[in-house]
Amino acid sequence: MNYLKYTQYVYLVFGAYFIYDGVTKLNDPASGNFWLSFMIAGLAIFMFFFRRKFAKKFEDRNKNS
Repeated sequence: MNYLKYTQYVYLVFGAYFIYDGVTKLNDPASGNFWLSFMIAGLAIFMFFFRRKFAKKFEDRNKNS
């Protein structure tokens, strides 16, 4: 279960990729909808913080019991 501490960082990698994808689509207007890439990046960053908070809460619960 120790690997769960590191899987939350995968969301940051996805967020960075989709920000890069959104910026490249923003600079090339013919390539498509850039807003979708920014929304997915925002969701990925939100999921990082959500998973981080949940993991900390789970760790604190295990320490107390």
